[in-house]
Amino acid sequence: MKQQLIRLTEQALGKLVGLQKLTVTELPEVQLERTKDKKHGDFACNIAMVLAKAAGMNPRQIAELVVGALEDNAVISKVEIAGPGFINFFLSEAASRQVVIDVLQQQDQYGLSKVGAGKKVQVEFVSANPTGPLHVGHGRGAAYGSVVSSLLKAVGFDVHREYYVNDAGRQMDILATSVWLRYLEACGEQIPFPSNGYRGGYVQDIAEMLLQQQGDKLLHAASKVFSDIPADEPQGGDKEAHIDALTEKAKTILGEKHYRLVFDIGLNAILSDIRDDLAEFGAEYDQWFSERSLVESGVVETAIEQLKQANVMYQQDGAWWFKSTDFGDEKDRVVIRDNGQPTYFASDIAYHLNKYQRGFDRIIDIWGADHHGYIPRVRAAMDAMQQDISQLNVLLVQFAVLYRGSEKVGMSTRSGEFVTLRELRDEVGKDAARFFYVLRSADQHMDFDLELAKSQSNDNPVYYVQYAHARVCSVFRQLQERGGEWTPESGQQNLQLLTQPQEQDLFTMLSRYPEVLELAALNHAPHLLAHYLMDLARDFHTYYNAHHFIVDEAELSQARLCLVAAVRQVIANGLAVLGVSAPESM
Repeated sequence: MKQQLIRLTEQALGKLVGLQKLTVTELPEVQLERTKDKKHGDFACNIAMVLAKAAGMNPRQIAELVVGALEDNAVISKVEIAGPGFINFFLSEAASRQVVIDVLQQQDQYGLSKVGAGKKVQVEFVSANPTGPLHVGHGRGAAYGSVVSSLLKAVGFDVHREYYVNDAGRQMDILATSVWLRYLEACGEQIPFPSNGYRGGYVQDIAEMLLQQQGDKLLHAASKVFSDIPADEPQGGDKEAHIDALTEKAKTILGEKHYRLVFDIGLNAILSDIRDDLAEFGAEYDQWFSERSLVESGVVETAIEQLKQANVMYQQDGAWWFKSTDFGDEKDRVVIRDNGQPTYFASDIAYHLNKYQRGFDRIIDIWGADHHGYIPRVRAAMDAMQQDISQLNVLLVQFAVLYRGSEKVGMSTRSGEFVTLRELRDEVGKDAARFFYVLRSADQHMDFDLELAKSQSNDNPVYYVQYAHARVCSVFRQLQERGGEWTPESGQQNLQLLTQPQEQDLFTMLSRYPEVLELAALNHAPHLLAHYLMDLARDFHTYYNAHHFIVDEAELSQARLCLVAAVRQVIANGLAVLGVSAPESM
C-alpha cells in the first residue's frame, strides 16, 4: 500500500514537471511515513517541503499542485494538506481490508521485496577463534548475523554467509601447546600447567583423544619440555613469554609433522563442535574461509607487498609498520613482527582484500564490541589499497551477560569458566535464545534473563508471539471439531463486515509488515521485526479476548477466520526470518 501511494505521488510530480508547473532539475525520492494519529490520515508525505527551495515555491502551493495532479485511485478515500505543506493520505476501507487478501494469496511470500535488486552482499559473523566451544557471548553474534542475513535476503539481496576460521596464528599455537601438555599429563608426566594456557575441560578431552590415537608416540619428559623455559607469572615471570617459549619448545621437540598433528586434532575437534553448535542454533553458512589458506597460498605476502609498493609501509626496529595514521587511524600498526612473522592484522588485510576481489557489492563484518578498535585500521588498509571503503560496513554487537538468578556467569574461554552456547540452547531452547538475542538493538548492552526465557507466560516475549500463532491454530481445530469449514473465498467477499476497532487495528498491523521487513533489513536492525511481532501478537490477543471467531453469522465467521488466518501467516513469516519456529500448539 505504501509503495502504491509513493508511485501515485511520483506520477503526479512527473506530470507537474512535464506541464512545467514545477521547475526542478531533479526530483528527490518520495518519502511516506505512517501517521501517529489517524485524524491525520494513514500516511503523511513531506515532499512539498523537500521541493520548496529547489522549486522556489511555497510548500503549501506545491502540496496543492501535487494533490490536484493525483490520479483517482480506489485505495485513497481522501487527501488533505496540513501544517506547512504535509500531504496526508486517508486510505479507503476497501484498501485497508485488501491486506488480508494479499496475505492469504501470497502466503510465505508476503512482505518480500526486491529492493536489494540482486546486489551481492557478504555477511561475515561469529568467526570465533577455534580455541574452545562457543559460549553465550558468541550466541548474540550468531543470532544477529544470521537474522541480518535473512532480512537482506528477504528484501532481494544476494547474500553470502561466511565464517572466517582463524586456523593460524598465536592463539592456535597456544591451544596446540595446551593440548600437548594435557596429553603429557595423561601419560603420567607431572606438568606445571601454564597460567596462560587453555584450561577448559574440553582441552583434556582432546588430549585423551590424542592419547587414544597416538599412544605414547608424542611422549617426552616434562623436565625436557620445561628446561630453559622462562618463569611463569605465579613464579614472578611473564606469562606471555612463558607460553610463547613453551610453544616454540613444542614445535622443536615434536618436529613439524607431529606438531601439525597435535595442532590439527585440536583445531578439527573444536571446529567440528562449532559447526554443529551453529547448525543446531540455526546459523547457516555458505562458506567456512580458512585463514591458513591465505598464508599458504601467498595471499598475505601479496597483500603486504602491495602496501609496500603503495609506499604506505616503513621499517622500524626490525618490524614492518603500516602508515594507518595517514588514513585516519590513531596510530600506525605493525604488519610484520621483528621476527619476520606476520601479525593478525596482516591476515585481516589479506582477507578483506580477498573479499573485494570476489566482487561483492557490499561487505558486512559483524564483530564483538571489543573489536571496535580494529575498524579504523582495516578501513585504512583498504583505503590505502584503493578499495571503495563505502562498501565495507562493520556492525558491532555488544556483550550479552547471562544471569542465573542474581548471579552473573563468567565468560572466560582461557580459564574454562563459561556457559557454552550448547548449554544455553539445551536449557532455554533455540527459539527463546534467538528471539532474546535479537530483541534489543545489537549496539545496546543486554542482560539475558534465563528464568524469563524459560517461563511460559505473557512476560516471555517469544512465548507471547508463538502463543498467538498457536491460538489461531486452535481456532481452526475447534472449527473442525464442530464440523465447520473455512471457505476463504467466502470470507474474503465479506471482509466489509469486520468493523470492530480490534479488526481495524489488525488491518493496519498486517499492512505494516512489508515496511518493517524492509526497514529492519536496510538498517541491519532485527529488533524492529521482533518488536513488530510482539505488537501484532498483542493486537491479536486483544482481539481474541474480546470476540468469538466461530459465530452463528456464517458470513461474519468466515471473514473473521480469514483475518486470523492472515495474522497466523504473518507471524509465521516473521518468525521464519528470525529463525524461530511457529508451533501449532503450546
